[in-house]
Amino acid sequence: MNYTSGDISNLLSATLVGASDHIISHISIDSRSFSAHVPETIFIAFSGNIVDGHNYVQAAYDLGVRVFLIDKKVELPFDAITITVNNTLASLQKWATIHRAKFDIPVIAITGSNGKTITKEWLSQLLSKHYSVVRSPKSYNSQIGVPLSVLLIDDTHEVAVIEAGVSQPNEMKYLEEIIKPTICILTNIGDAHSSGFEGDGIVNLERKLKEKSILFRDCK
Repeated sequence: MNYTSGDISNLLSATLVGASDHIISHISIDSRSFSAHVPETIFIAFSGNIVDGHNYVQAAYDLGVRVFLIDKKVELPFDAITITVNNTLASLQKWATIHRAKFDIPVIAITGSNGKTITKEWLSQLLSKHYSVVRSPKSYNSQIGVPLSVLLIDDTHEVAVIEAGVSQPNEMKYLEEIIKPTICILTNIGDAHSSGFEGDGIVNLERKLKEKSILFRDCK
């Protein structure tokens, strides 16, 4: 991934305050963990129900980050670069969708109630013997994790292996639009992560399968 602050602002139709030529090659959503690439990191602040990432923008700045994607007003020193949008989650997903469209490579998406991560790791290990493979880190399969995974794809990669998980109806359509998989794998359908598919305490597996099958919509 290689963007400038101006690139990101333009593709998100955002409001940019500060330099437009700052190089960005890494993303952070947690002020407690940064890689060695802090000067090229953009910190994305999400407004969650429990934790608001905007409360940690100053901490990220103190650690050396200078570019911030925000959807609330924050006070920062003069050399900080802010990219302000209406909704940081929607903007991250839009950014990843645009990024994905740049690459014409096989993208394998894996979903299911159990076994997504181990299947991803196993498949990536097998494919890496013959191809340059990028895969979702850890269990990055959520509305935030999937776009972060897709944004790891670069020109050196020949295959991508991406996890996709949902916990309630109407989530998979967003992940499918971001991943645009060419190959899909369903590990299984069971009761895990099913609270959003319950009715009277009973998991509706048919409804859950229908939701997950959205990922297969345009698979070749």
